[in-house]
Amino acid sequence: MRGRNIFVMGLIALGLSQATFAQSDEALHDRAMKILKEVPLIDGHNDTPGKYLRHVNNHVDELDLYDTTDLNMHTDIQRLRQGGVGGQFWSVYIPIRVPGGEAGDVRKVIRQIDVTLRMIDKYPDVFELALTADDVVCIHGEGKIASMIGMEGGHSMDNSLASLRALYALGARYMTLTHSTGLDWADSGTDDHRHDGLTKFGEEVVKEMNRMGMLVDVSHVSPQTMHDTLNVTRAPVIYSHSSAKAVCGHNRNAPDDVLVRLKENGGVIMITFVPSFLNEDVRLHGIKASEVRLQLSEEHSDDVDAMREALAKWREENPAPQATLSDVADHIDHVRKVAGIDHVGIGGDFDGIGSTPVGLEDVSKYPDLLVELMKRGYSDEDLKKIVGLNILRVMRATEKVAAELQQRESPRDMTIEEADGVSEEEGEGGRRRGVRGLRR
Repeated sequence: MRGRNIFVMGLIALGLSQATFAQSDEALHDRAMKILKEVPLIDGHNDTPGKYLRHVNNHVDELDLYDTTDLNMHTDIQRLRQGGVGGQFWSVYIPIRVPGGEAGDVRKVIRQIDVTLRMIDKYPDVFELALTADDVVCIHGEGKIASMIGMEGGHSMDNSLASLRALYALGARYMTLTHSTGLDWADSGTDDHRHDGLTKFGEEVVKEMNRMGMLVDVSHVSPQTMHDTLNVTRAPVIYSHSSAKAVCGHNRNAPDDVLVRLKENGGVIMITFVPSFLNEDVRLHGIKASEVRLQLSEEHSDDVDAMREALAKWREENPAPQATLSDVADHIDHVRKVAGIDHVGIGGDFDGIGSTPVGLEDVSKYPDLLVELMKRGYSDEDLKKIVGLNILRVMRATEKVAAELQQRESPRDMTIEEADGVSEEEGEGGRRRGVRGLRR
């Protein structure tokens, strides 16, 4: 008994009450679901629209979203309901055509926006399009899932502010400035840094997003691009799906010096569930596996089967570690410590990742994450901020800034050639070759 009392006192010293300690997991789960009825859980990033393209070539009627377990998807309506999801940013992603930052095909972005809108329309008792923070609150209050659209990667706008405005008019409410490849006007965190952050045109993009009321998403970008964005933005920024670099050293994660500035900016980082972004052992094992694969490819350059057999043997002898739900909570703990509870959210990246953390296998598992945070001493008010109130605050602030800017600013119409000192002829070639843009 004395040992248990010491354990309980230790938990209390860490911020847990005896009442929380005594609650069963079932009672904590019920408490989590009560929170999710009061405040919408708004996830920052889900790639289900891409699954429509992959599985049924965007024929919406051919995919039954009520149950997708046969497709090995992380998302369907049954599990969204079980997970208490109240709001979702659906990702519309298209690949960059070539390395080096060539712009995307706007027609393909429109196609993915269209499939998202048709998905929403197909299930009117479940989903409803939300364009503002007030829309989200109202739709959640009606028992439906507020559905928003986020563009993953600035290549979506094809180096054109006119295209950016048109995509906003179609419903896109955030844009991730880059994806995994750098652009003509911004550096990615997982590619060579050609601009040292944003070019002048990149700054124009951020300012126009502010003017329209589109959330500026700095997931995927380089640290200097993060800093440049914070220098120029007039509204809070978001990370739609990133984690903390101090906890796991992946280049996709946010460094502490940026998290400090995020607090000053008023933004929010929506912690993601990507295993290699969560757990350092997972990240390092992935790097080693890539190195081994390259080495074996060279050793067996004329025998693919032998290479695959050797790689399978290495993987059997070196099993990959696994990230867990606890790792996600560790990242939330860290962001709370550095930036504060007002700057944390959730951005799972479900259906955009090949594997998931143990305990967070699909969209039904969000309440289990809240239970873990309760056990770590998070109050109901803390959890309400994490699941939805923080991102709603950022959305409202962005809308307010846009309303003010639209009173005194016209739509920006500077071209990338004009902004970055490249002639129109050279600029066209630059988009194909990835020519370095001028920094200022």
